[in-house]
Amino acid sequence: MAWWREFSTYCASWCTGAIILRLMAAFGVGIIIGVDRGIKRRGAGIKTHTLVCLGAAIVMLTGQFIYTTSGGANSIDRLGAQVISGVGFLGVGTILVTDHNQVRGLTTAASLWICACLGLAAGIGFVDGVLLALALVLVTLKILSRVDDAVHKRARMVELCLVFETPRSASDFVRQMHRMQVHISNFELVKSIRQEDCAAAVATVELSRSMTHSRLLDALRAADYLRCVEEV
Repeated sequence: MAWWREFSTYCASWCTGAIILRLMAAFGVGIIIGVDRGIKRRGAGIKTHTLVCLGAAIVMLTGQFIYTTSGGANSIDRLGAQVISGVGFLGVGTILVTDHNQVRGLTTAASLWICACLGLAAGIGFVDGVLLALALVLVTLKILSRVDDAVHKRARMVELCLVFETPRSASDFVRQMHRMQVHISNFELVKSIRQEDCAAAVATVELSRSMTHSRLLDALRAADYLRCVEEV
């Protein structure tokens, strides 16, 4: 494994090639973990994980840049630490929980945070890292959105917003899911946005291998006990 030791040593060095490899490693780690979370339909998906991982990488690279260019520890990095934590609190304000108990704004919060990290790097003169990280951020926001959508379509976990004809219709939904061999992981009645709706619920179901998103939605939309159903 001598080649691996040489590769690791090269990645730990301070040169443009090593910077590229480090950022690409962070990019890949964020994608891999984000795909796993996206398949399981968790709140944070591919884009959020990738942006946070890239932001953490650019912060460490900026710290090493300061150390390398200043010849040792420098008190200027304390100012950057305050920016990183402060913008993190700012990003919290963009995260919202909708009426369907869905978390929104995670990608926006991560974008704000990594934007602050890139600003710190640019301000200290670490231009190479800024440009490389910016290119990966644009790939994350533009291209990985399509990957995120494709992962959600293939996910076995599906979150549904249901509006029933009557409160008793919820039992009809449960029976139909059993007949279709669809496991109900979570079922929660919620307050309906429209007053004329009798009952509404948010359900998380787990599809079998033979069941698809479109087939499930078609079956539910044809049910007479439901006024409305949509995937969230």
